[in-house]
Amino acid sequence: MCGIVAYIGPKQAYPILLKGLQRLEYRGYDSAGIALLNGGLILFKTKGKVAELEDYLKDKNLKGTIGIAHTRWATHGEPNQTNAHPHFSKSKKLAIIHNGIIENYAALKKELTKRGYTFDSDTDTEVLINLIEDIQQNENVSLEEAVRISLNQVIGAYAIVVLSQDNPDMLIAARKGSPLVIGVGEDDYFIASDATPIIEYTKNVVYLEDEEVAVVKRGEDLQIRNIKNRKKTPYIQELEWNLNELEKGGYEHFMLKEIYEQPRSVKDSMRGRLNAQSGIVSLGGIVDYEDKMLKARRIIMIACGTSWHAGLVGEYLFEDIARIPVEVEYASEFRYRNPIIDENDVVIAISQSGETADTLAAIEMARSKGATILGICNVVGSSIARATDAGTYTHAGPEIGVASTKAFTAQVTVLTLMALRLAKLKGTLPKSRFMQLLNELEALPEKITKVLDDHGITERIAEEFKAASNFLYLGRGYNFPVALEGALKLKEISYIHAEGYPAAEMKHGPIALIDENMPVVFIAPNKGIYEKVVSNIQEVKARNGKIIAIVTEGDTTVKDLADYIIEIPETEEMLVPILASVPLQKLAYYIAILRGCNVDQPRNLAKSVTVE
Repeated sequence: MCGIVAYIGPKQAYPILLKGLQRLEYRGYDSAGIALLNGGLILFKTKGKVAELEDYLKDKNLKGTIGIAHTRWATHGEPNQTNAHPHFSKSKKLAIIHNGIIENYAALKKELTKRGYTFDSDTDTEVLINLIEDIQQNENVSLEEAVRISLNQVIGAYAIVVLSQDNPDMLIAARKGSPLVIGVGEDDYFIASDATPIIEYTKNVVYLEDEEVAVVKRGEDLQIRNIKNRKKTPYIQELEWNLNELEKGGYEHFMLKEIYEQPRSVKDSMRGRLNAQSGIVSLGGIVDYEDKMLKARRIIMIACGTSWHAGLVGEYLFEDIARIPVEVEYASEFRYRNPIIDENDVVIAISQSGETADTLAAIEMARSKGATILGICNVVGSSIARATDAGTYTHAGPEIGVASTKAFTAQVTVLTLMALRLAKLKGTLPKSRFMQLLNELEALPEKITKVLDDHGITERIAEEFKAASNFLYLGRGYNFPVALEGALKLKEISYIHAEGYPAAEMKHGPIALIDENMPVVFIAPNKGIYEKVVSNIQEVKARNGKIIAIVTEGDTTVKDLADYIIEIPETEEMLVPILASVPLQKLAYYIAILRGCNVDQPRNLAKSVTVE
């Protein structure tokens, strides 16, 4: 991984490829490169950012109407110019860009070495392009056929685009387990790892399925076959996103923009699904599976990272108001644990990108055992959306910042709608209580707007704690997942070590860490077991810990104990996670900025984790 972009058509390719790489920077990467057909096949790459590649290319001849480009996140081999993509074949007549991991690359490399091949890089990608060339030459087949044959020998995940000096009017693309989308223009084609580099030029796209190979020829219709050589008919979809959603819109960073978009993204996630006045909550995408969910032995939520935290909130919601047993699993562990699962279980896969490799693998494992699979994701047409039996989109809009913000609150919003719908069908809530919750949910966007307008409180707290080495986040009940998410946001973008715990667990270890240098963030609304949280705050205060508390407006008890408070509007206990997560996002953002960190592209992280 991480970013792929390619072009063929009548326009100059380089400006399109460069802009595409810039659009893909949000995915995280450590090097960048580009290959063009310009008489011969020319290739340029650098360690570092796209801007460094652009500087390196300033005096180069970059003419050509076909080309490929890539941003790499290191898997095999350290981040350097040699290991950067694209990679040449031995003859330098083929070039390839590749996301994913070829698991049997060492065996393939050993065999190719016996045949006289040498390798400049440490990558599995260079092995693959030489395998393709070896097959093409020794079996005397077309490049398309050589790609197809080679992919039958590959174990692992891939999204590839191959450029050939001897085929100047053709690109070949293929995928398995790593996303790839083809934009269909009037007289040109665009290929990318997601739609962000494409939407400026066309809204008509084809999402390749696993083990499909696309032959993209200048002036001809798109051809797709699978690696078993069966012809497939391309299914063209229309993108829903707009170009202005991919711009910063006057904000300094995408992350800040996306934090401030949450009133709209939460509202959009409820749009057409919630009518509080009429007492209606409905999710059309899963209506045919509601009975299955109601009768399920249990619901298993699988996810990674921030989406896993959303699933934890979902567990509280489903069990509390719908009385359905729920387990929340890390997809990366679930897929290898040999879990007991059968046709009586419903699995809900949660992912912002819809491309998370571990979640996709867990889906396939659960499907093989007969479970019903539903999805919650943000990207229309993504792999998880296509791999599940049914599901629901969050409608948060593009999330470019690597640290997820609006996707989390949108996911929790959708899970809340699901839980309320199931509660109504099961009759587990009195009508008056059901209506009360609908009204509170509908009021959330306005309350989020109020949270965002905090008069600089989070900035002042950030200034005070920007030099901290550690943070502890504590919450109870619905707010335990919020503590986990708050800690994750801080560590992701500021590189401060932070841990989230259930507040009751503080005495079982973490209390040993507390002294005058330890900031402790409490999520302490006046809901649930409030008095217990107050007791935990007093225990921290007795040990001179620095207390930052998220409290309900008007709270005086915690205000008298805490060093700093951030107020959120009164709401239902089950809805507090959506409100309370917003100031924690802002706090992490401002601390990271004050520490000089790149909040949109934090080190070592990728937006969409498409490899193990």
